[in-house]
Amino acid sequence: DTACKNRPLDLVFIIDSSRSVRPEEFEKVKIFLSNMIDTLDVGERTTRVAVMNYASTVKVEFPLRTYFDKASMKEAVSHIEPLSAGTMTGLAIQTAMDEVFTEEMGTRPATFNIPKVVIVVTDGRPQDQVQDVAASARTAGIEIYAVGVDRADMQSLRIMASEPLDEHVFYVETYGVIEKLTSKFRETFCAANVCALGTHDCEQVCVANGASYLCDCYEGYTLNPDKRTCSAVDVCAPGRHECDQVCVSNNGSYVCECHEGYTLNPDKKTCSAIDACTPGRHDCAQICLSNDGSYSCDCFEGYTLNPDKKTCSAADMCAPGRHDCEQVCVRDDLFYTCDCYQGYTLNPDKKTCSRVTTSSLITTEESCKCEAIAALQDSVTSRLEALSTKYILF
Repeated sequence: DTACKNRPLDLVFIIDSSRSVRPEEFEKVKIFLSNMIDTLDVGERTTRVAVMNYASTVKVEFPLRTYFDKASMKEAVSHIEPLSAGTMTGLAIQTAMDEVFTEEMGTRPATFNIPKVVIVVTDGRPQDQVQDVAASARTAGIEIYAVGVDRADMQSLRIMASEPLDEHVFYVETYGVIEKLTSKFRETFCAANVCALGTHDCEQVCVANGASYLCDCYEGYTLNPDKRTCSAVDVCAPGRHECDQVCVSNNGSYVCECHEGYTLNPDKKTCSAIDACTPGRHDCAQICLSNDGSYSCDCFEGYTLNPDKKTCSAADMCAPGRHDCEQVCVRDDLFYTCDCYQGYTLNPDKKTCSRVTTSSLITTEESCKCEAIAALQDSVTSRLEALSTKYILF
């Protein structure tokens, strides 16, 4: 099997077509490209390939999004023409970053974890500052392989290539033998998938990395310093969760809850205030007052709230300052009535009092009794006077 089936790539070839590359040599480069395409598992979901051609200027022959089958790619490669003059390798790498390794041009998003790879083929020394540009590309996650032919400057190749250099820098004496690099690249890109073979020592997740691998962890876990094992993270730490009020850690994940007086919304993240005074939700003896998801207790008129802030006791309505009677307050369960002192009478307003006035008039019965007594007194007086006169005469 000559195809590479276990390592998808976003692969960009950058080929030197300056004046120093003779036409027949450039044809050898195109054969090398075609042979490389044959070894790859080309496809929209596997390895995508782009080709750039450079000299004093740079031309993107086709980006990553154009062809997803080997035949179309090889046909396009066969029509590439050299540009001649100059060797602007730095400009070519910069153009790859700006115009090829973009999602618009077919590069897959970083979340796909598809390696971004550049293979530069040159026979000369760069005529621009390639060192800084190559460093920027490597920092951006682009893996650079440098292939030198014939008069290529080895120091320049080492400056632009990724580490380790002995795995990323190649040299051949002539374009006539460049095809022998095909097998080397095939070994590199089609290295055994250690993760698939199960020969790794990752505790949770194995991520293939060329002929090697890296360990990773499931969501909610973090990789320990040994780079193999994982520990649960505090998913409820500030900024790590989406709970509106309360985050509850749950075996590497979390669930959201709400404060008392609130209920969890259908989105399982945010909370809404509930009516805390709904029957059965409070312990007020008489009146419940809702207050933004919480509540307080109160009492009916004539009662006062006890120190426990829940129960109520009947109030003394006749206590000073609680009634408006002028003289006497008479308590009647939860209410009261007014009365007056002796010698006073209650006014029509049922609150104030007025002094009672003694009448000089007497009843008819009393008048008759008085007349009878007076008549009896007159009769007795007359009799006594008569007796007194009789004894005086004799």
